[in-house]
Amino acid sequence: MIKKLTEKIKEKPNIGWGIFIAVMAGVFLLGILAASITERVAEKGALLYNKKVEIKDIESRNEIWGENYPREFKTWKKTADMNFRSKHMGNTVEDALASRPKMVVLWAGYLFAQDYMAPRGHMYAIEDMRATLRTGSPDENTKDIQTASCWVCKTPDVPRMMHETGIEAFYKTPWSAMGDQMVNPIGCADCHDPKTMNLIITRPALVEAFERQGKNIGKATLQEMRSLVCAQCHVEYYFKGDGKYITFPWDGGTTVEDMEKYYDNANFKDWTHALSRAPMIKAQHPDYELFLLGPHAQRGLSCADCHMPYTSEGGIKYSNHQLMSPLKNITNTCQVCHRDSEENLRNYVYQYQDKAIEIRNRVETELAKAHIMAKTAWDKGASEAEMASVLKLLRQAGWRWDFAVASHGASFHAPVETQRILAHALDRTMQAQLELQKILFSRGVKDVAMPDISTKEKAQAYIGLDMKTIRDKKAKWMKNVMPQWIKTAKEKERLLSKQ
Repeated sequence: MIKKLTEKIKEKPNIGWGIFIAVMAGVFLLGILAASITERVAEKGALLYNKKVEIKDIESRNEIWGENYPREFKTWKKTADMNFRSKHMGNTVEDALASRPKMVVLWAGYLFAQDYMAPRGHMYAIEDMRATLRTGSPDENTKDIQTASCWVCKTPDVPRMMHETGIEAFYKTPWSAMGDQMVNPIGCADCHDPKTMNLIITRPALVEAFERQGKNIGKATLQEMRSLVCAQCHVEYYFKGDGKYITFPWDGGTTVEDMEKYYDNANFKDWTHALSRAPMIKAQHPDYELFLLGPHAQRGLSCADCHMPYTSEGGIKYSNHQLMSPLKNITNTCQVCHRDSEENLRNYVYQYQDKAIEIRNRVETELAKAHIMAKTAWDKGASEAEMASVLKLLRQAGWRWDFAVASHGASFHAPVETQRILAHALDRTMQAQLELQKILFSRGVKDVAMPDISTKEKAQAYIGLDMKTIRDKKAKWMKNVMPQWIKTAKEKERLLSKQ
């Protein structure tokens, strides 16, 4: 074979030159490949072995972590961006009560009736916690209306302080007493071990919930952990007992009915409705529980797969820590698995949302009406015995409505389950109205005039809120108290970022 090739080259020298050039090109390309591999290995080595700082203990200052992990830190800082808006959701400032004023009536007697803003990015967690009317205006003359439990999902300063004070003592502490300690927004130490960078659970409530179910969270797989670190906060929970101990009501399961049964057995209520007197439950944000019932979780995906897609820079593959709606970048999220156009994928999501919102709006209209009818029934002399079944139905309807609407992305995470829950909320609402009509008719009331609750302001005035006084107190507090927290935190080097 070689002899024949040699003869051919002698007859046609151009063949020899062609082979020579091909071989040299191959050697050149192999050289480039080898250099690229070497460079990538060097990049990884530099990342692993040439860290700029040693992160010790529970380091809540995200900027310190950023010294060692600049790529992740750069994307994390983008959680401050407020430049995305889809058909129904986004990361922009939005007054949810102004958009849907009937919620004021649904939360009458509860702090959410005063203030409910749509959530922004993680970077704003501390800022929004301070600014919300729901944390009050505590100072030397005004008591706290919340405990430190309210800080738990807002900052990596929480595990640091829990370690210093103890878990129970932390929960019991007044909210404002931790003001100059809770200063760094959600970040690195919430989810990562500083030595290994492995995902870890830093909030005790999730570990305790697993233990009560006979599970060991330490045996969770990496893929499971890519959701469980989110489940530390994006879940339903309540403040148990006088110590306000954060507890997940998962002992009997994680469906809306399972958790309702838990609360019923514990005779628990978040508040008594100011109009209907129903013992109400306020859903927090059961994102993880609903996600588990959706198609993506059932096919093995995690929260991070869609909300923190992988990206590459040189030889480094890392997760994008911007943490926001996958609709912001469909190419790097949805189209990784789905072979469909960006327009179609976006419209599929909108179709899910539109259908859920159609039912949601009907529930909010009818449930607000039911609470107002219940107030009228009490005003007309209805007895406790007559109203017992009504109050139970209002509790069940309100819990289901809140469970579906408080969850971020519920209509996409589990579209069938979300619509089922909202449908059941509407069913119980209409049953409550039927019961109330019987009570009212027996007292000669054939129709209940509905108040004008077409705006947030009108709805708040109807339920008896003096919003001007509340807002004025908060504005004064923001001007006088909050800057002192930041000043103290900077002086003690608990805070490095500019605020």
